[in-house]
Amino acid sequence: MPFGIKPAVEEYQQDMLTGLAGISVIAEDILVYRHGDSMVEVVADHDHNLLCLLERGQGTWVLLDPVRSQQCPPGNPLLVHQFMEIGADQRVPAQHRVPSSLDPLYGVVRRYLDVVQQNPFPTVRRDIGFVLTELLRVALNEPSSVRTSQVVRYQAGYVICAAIAVLFFVAVPATGLCFCCCRRRRRCGGHIKADRRSLTCQRNLLTFCLSLTTAILLAGVICAFLANQWVKEQMEPGARAVPATLHTLRKNIDSIPQGVQSVVEQFSVPRQQIISDLNNVSHSIGFTIHSLLKEQVYSVLEAIQGRAQDLQNSLHHLQILHKTVRTLTHFQDELGLALRDRKESTVSLLDSPHCTSCARALGKAQSLEPGADYSRVPSVEQVLKTLSGLPKANFPDLIDQGNSTFNSMPDLAVAKMAQVVQDLKDEVNKVSKKVQSIADSFPVSDYTQPLNDALMQAENKSRPYLQEVKHYEKYRWIVGIVLCSVVLLVVACNLLGLSLGACGLAMREDPSDYESRGEAGAKFLLVGVGFSFLFSWLLILLVFATFLVGGNVQTLVCKNWANQEIYKFIDTPGNLPPSTNLTQLLNLKRTLNLTSAYQECKKGAGLWDVLQLRDAYDLEDHLHLSQYTRDFQKRLDNFNLHFEEIHFLDGAGRRDLETFRQSGIDQLDYPMFQAEMQNPVVRTSLEDLARDLEGLRKIQRNITIAGRLANESQALWKIQNATVLTQEALVVKLNESVQFLSAMAPHLQLLLKQTMAEIALIETMLPVQAQRLLRHEIGCFTRKELGYFSQYLNWVRRTLTEDVASCQPLATALDNGRVILCDRIAEPWNAFWFSLGCCTFFLIPSIIFAIKLTKHFRPIRNRLISTASEETYPFHIPRVTALKL
Repeated sequence: MPFGIKPAVEEYQQDMLTGLAGISVIAEDILVYRHGDSMVEVVADHDHNLLCLLERGQGTWVLLDPVRSQQCPPGNPLLVHQFMEIGADQRVPAQHRVPSSLDPLYGVVRRYLDVVQQNPFPTVRRDIGFVLTELLRVALNEPSSVRTSQVVRYQAGYVICAAIAVLFFVAVPATGLCFCCCRRRRRCGGHIKADRRSLTCQRNLLTFCLSLTTAILLAGVICAFLANQWVKEQMEPGARAVPATLHTLRKNIDSIPQGVQSVVEQFSVPRQQIISDLNNVSHSIGFTIHSLLKEQVYSVLEAIQGRAQDLQNSLHHLQILHKTVRTLTHFQDELGLALRDRKESTVSLLDSPHCTSCARALGKAQSLEPGADYSRVPSVEQVLKTLSGLPKANFPDLIDQGNSTFNSMPDLAVAKMAQVVQDLKDEVNKVSKKVQSIADSFPVSDYTQPLNDALMQAENKSRPYLQEVKHYEKYRWIVGIVLCSVVLLVVACNLLGLSLGACGLAMREDPSDYESRGEAGAKFLLVGVGFSFLFSWLLILLVFATFLVGGNVQTLVCKNWANQEIYKFIDTPGNLPPSTNLTQLLNLKRTLNLTSAYQECKKGAGLWDVLQLRDAYDLEDHLHLSQYTRDFQKRLDNFNLHFEEIHFLDGAGRRDLETFRQSGIDQLDYPMFQAEMQNPVVRTSLEDLARDLEGLRKIQRNITIAGRLANESQALWKIQNATVLTQEALVVKLNESVQFLSAMAPHLQLLLKQTMAEIALIETMLPVQAQRLLRHEIGCFTRKELGYFSQYLNWVRRTLTEDVASCQPLATALDNGRVILCDRIAEPWNAFWFSLGCCTFFLIPSIIFAIKLTKHFRPIRNRLISTASEETYPFHIPRVTALKL
């Protein structure tokens, strides 16, 4: 049929159920319904329709199949195992850039270096990049063949800075020497101008310019001090962090084989769970089968018990009915004779003319006759004869035996499955050995061993080199502190000179104070000039040396390390010498490159993906579920447990129920019994007639008549108490038995027939259903245990490819190297030479402004000043030797 429609089942059921009333087929389901005007009729009709359905299906198809709609039990779900986290303790701690108050200065230095070195780091052959590519390739492969023109062409910015530094190195000390010679011959310094108002603006401008220059020098030297100290503080931990990172990375790589072994050992988690399930599986399967079938079995046992009880009760009530009817018949004959005598005597007495007012009681006396005639009711002797000696079977023992046999199913399953459970445990232990092959054949160690050796070599070589770096860093720090102190001394001289000179100008009215303070201010300024000339060449040497190293580290290494251009250069074939070829050293495939490997490692990929190990090792083939569970599953599929047939009734029990069904108890005329019991024992009430006679006795004038009425009344009371009351009690007892039998009789045939059909069906289908339930439960157990295997293998796949052989520590180590070298050392290093360089170049305007401002602070005698003339008077500035430096 198109669209996957499969109507075969429905069509088959329609054909098989044709002609059955109260049965409808809806798709694959069968609906049993009923009709009736009362609940009793509805139940009876439904039971009849269901019985017909069971009889129709018993010989042709299996109706009772609880497995078909039974799902795996939810009470014992698949547990999600928590495996040990592998590789978490071998992570390389990431180093991060520490925020600093000098971060704005770092940004200024980087922008300055970008201006100095505008040539990009070459990764392809283009323009200047082609020149540098050849330069780096030649420098790395044939250092003796390096051409100076190529170096100068690429380092043009640094060459210009070097030229400026050389010019500064020569010009400033030479200028200082000339200045000292001129001062010695009193030819430098010019003429002091007279103290007049027009020079105030010039003096103030020079003071402002020198103050501003001094402030810049002070800010620069403070930044230089901070950067110099920061380099010292970061150099030692940075030097320690390099071998520590290499050591941690090497430990991480060393731990990969142990990690793979730990992954294999984690099979103990599902193994323990599977062993635990195997210890309980036999009892669980037996209990499940018992639980699913007990409703049907208990229903049959209850029906058998009910029919046995019906047989006992029916036989008991039949015996009561037969005995009571015989007794009533006997009492009826005696009562008839007694009533006949009392009727004749009473009627003759009441009809006597001497009896006063006796006509009223005469009618009752004439009705002294028996009412019910139990000789007309049907006889039950034939039914009792048929049921005589029943029950021959011991129904309680049969029920107990069937119940005991059925309840022993869990124990039977445990006993029958003991051997297969032990075999399954042995299979699980064999799987442990198979899992060990994963660790034995995992090839990652072939690739990690060269890397481990390279890291160990790098770690061993880095330690003495880093010790030398820390040793020379100490001298660099001392030199930096000394030269920064020189600049700070110049700043101090300028500040003292400006302060004393300004104070001297303010005290001009007092010649003595003016002369001493102005002279002291001028001398301090000249001392600062002298220090500037004396140490300028040392400053420019330190600045240029640190600038050349730090600038190239920033522009060639750090900048291109951050944007990964350096990885692309390494990946280009031929750029590195064969002795440092990473592909050969690390035994990598030629298709791999450092750029893509770093990017994948950064994203958290494992060495499995980065090294493309799937081409050399088929992990999926080693982790295929079937090779670990094939034998386990096969043993479960081949297991078969044969359940013995359970007989709920033996031959005697079946004959008893069949005899009961054919006894004719349901064919007795119970309405006739009920109609006869409606008649009174005596047609008139003996009690009323006796009371009437007692009343007539009291009104009689004739003593003889009164005495006879009293005797008749006593005789009637005697009959009432001795016979009538006894018969009425027997009628009540008879009524109870008739009521029971009449209520049971209409449904007796149906109940017995249905019970026999249920017994036959359950005895036939119980082993089949138990077998199907067994296969279903074994299937659920198999899926559950295979789920544990699959869960473990999936975890192994993820752990081996992502966690155990994680590549992220390699990327973290590279990032740590960049953070240590660039962020923690190079940036403060560059900030140091930049700050000190600014101070060095700002010494030039400081010298100029200090010399020009000195003549304004020198004392001028009032006698040399003419307020009426604007002419100047020449004079000589004291020689430099007079400052006693």
